[in-house]
Amino acid sequence: MTTKTTWPLMRVLGDRDAGLYLCGVVVSGFGTSALWLASGVWVKDLTGSDGLAALCMLAMWLPTLAGPLLGTLADRGRRRPLLIGANLLPAALLLTLLGVGTQADLWLLYAVLFVYGATGVVHDAAESALVATAIEPSLLGDFNGLRMTANEAMKLLAPLAGAGLSAAYGGAGVALLDAATFVLAAGLYAMLRVRESRPARPTGSGRRRTMAGARHLWAHPVLRPLVLAGGVTMLCAGLNGAMVYAVVDDLGHSPTYTGVLYAVQGAGSLVVGLLCGPGLRRLGTRRFAASGVALLALATALRAVPWDPVALVCCAAIGTGLPAVLIAALTSVQRETPGALLGRVTATAHTLVYAPNVVGLAAGAALVELVSHRLVLVALGVALLVTAVALGQSPARAERTAPRSSSDASPA
Repeated sequence: MTTKTTWPLMRVLGDRDAGLYLCGVVVSGFGTSALWLASGVWVKDLTGSDGLAALCMLAMWLPTLAGPLLGTLADRGRRRPLLIGANLLPAALLLTLLGVGTQADLWLLYAVLFVYGATGVVHDAAESALVATAIEPSLLGDFNGLRMTANEAMKLLAPLAGAGLSAAYGGAGVALLDAATFVLAAGLYAMLRVRESRPARPTGSGRRRTMAGARHLWAHPVLRPLVLAGGVTMLCAGLNGAMVYAVVDDLGHSPTYTGVLYAVQGAGSLVVGLLCGPGLRRLGTRRFAASGVALLALATALRAVPWDPVALVCCAAIGTGLPAVLIAALTSVQRETPGALLGRVTATAHTLVYAPNVVGLAAGAALVELVSHRLVLVALGVALLVTAVALGQSPARAERTAPRSSSDASPA
């Protein structure tokens, strides 16, 4: 039993290209997570404004809305050179931030962060497409789980390093660190041995090519319910996240206690990343995703209970349940999409799944001032439970063809 569970995971870890991918994720993820925190602190120190500091995160997230358009770049040429360029470009741009020293220079910081975010959309689309060509479909769930684990580990460690570096050397020091991690990641991606053929010349209008990813998602019986469930889940997750300070107040702690809650949530995400490969094989993508959403629903509703042990258990459960639908959706996109479309479909799926999280955060920030957070949390739990039930009851006939689906027929 143990061999069946661990062997696919060890096959991924033993694969040279998969190892290089994961090292690239760890290195660039460390720099990105450090910059997320340091950029806001940088602006706060220069201006004293919470609103201007919050715009840093908005500048990085805003390009996600243009995912369908940016994803076309990942389908226009070979993905490995594009992946290398998508690391070297932000590395060069980050060096320009060494000149930011006054409030008048903030436009440059926001502009760099915006391009940084747009490059990240292209990077994720190209990486997803390239991974699907290098790793056999049956191991994609294991790889995506390990990728999630690596990302979450960096989110636990990098903000602390970024905060310390920012305090010692300012935001420019963190920008230099992030630039160095991008250069190192570009070197790792350059070592990949993936063979790629040149894509066929694009046909049809630019608008039609841009929308091809959305049409594929909407018409596909496996991908549509997963992506829609992912979007609803992330909307609720954004609303839930906006309640965190009210939850901490209800527990009788200072705002710094949120760091403890986020650390416990991150630990839950580390665990599910290691278990999702076996879970996807045993349950299938829809039932695995539905199980995660159901766990998230229960944990979200129980956060209304003002008791520390319950709060900590709920945070761990949220960290475990939330990634399930995200990993299931991404793995299905990689399995069920022809190689020529994979960049656009991935970027479009990311837009549909992650953009609602921004909406949820904004709506939650307003809602928490008007309505009891306990009522909101219970309502979110009910909404998530309905989502889980709907996803679990979706017909699974198409899903069972996944190992023999379009990913195997892909030109890549």
